[in-house]
Amino acid sequence: MNIEKAIPIIEPYNPLDKTNIGNSIANELMNHDVETLPVDPFIGAGVYAIFFVGNNEIYKELGEFNRNNNCAIPIYVGKAVPQGARKGGTGSGETQGPALQKRLGDHAKSIKEAEDLDITDFRCRYIVVDDIWIPLAESLMINRFKPIWNSVIDGFGNHDPGSGRKGQVQSPWDMLHPGRPWAKKLPVGPKDQDTLRRLVRYYIETNKLLQNR
Repeated sequence: MNIEKAIPIIEPYNPLDKTNIGNSIANELMNHDVETLPVDPFIGAGVYAIFFVGNNEIYKELGEFNRNNNCAIPIYVGKAVPQGARKGGTGSGETQGPALQKRLGDHAKSIKEAEDLDITDFRCRYIVVDDIWIPLAESLMINRFKPIWNSVIDGFGNHDPGSGRKGQVQSPWDMLHPGRPWAKKLPVGPKDQDTLRRLVRYYIETNKLLQNR
C-alpha cells in the first residue's frame, strides 16, 4: 500500500516581519565597533550593549570569553528613546537629541561609583535607530542573550527614585555592587551578597555560550 508522504509547507521569508526587522537591527548592533565607556558626545537614540572584559572574580569567565571573542556576550542591553517617546510620541519624528550618549554616560557613572567595579573593564556597542524600532530591537537582544544585568542581577539601569517612592529597596545590582550614593539611602534588598554571588555562579555555569568558550 502506497502511503503518500506529507509535503512540507515552507513559510516564505518576510523581511518586513517585525521579528526579522528586530533581528536585523540586533545583528547590525553586534557588528558595530567596540568602544570604551564613556563615549564621545553624539546625537541620536537607539539601542546598545555593554560588555565586561575584566578579571573581576565575580564575572571572570564572562570577561575571558569577551576578551577572546571580541565582545560577543553582553552583560547588559538597553535602549535610549527620544524624550517625546515617554509621552507616547514614539514614531512621530521626535528630535532624538543626545539620548543614547547620555544613557551610556549614566551607565558609566554607575560603574565608576560602584566600589568593586572598574570602568576600564567595560566596553560597549551602540547603534542609532529610527525611534519606532528601538523597543523591538532591545527586546530581541535581551531575549537572545539574556544578559546577567537584565535578569539575575537587575537594577543597573535604575535611576534615583527620589523621595516620592515609598517602600523601594536597594536593587540586586546595588546590593552586589554598592556605591551609588542615592542607592545607599534605600533600605537593603531581600537578597544578600552571598545569595547574589551564587546566582551569578549558577548563571555562568548554565550559560551554554560561555561553556563552549
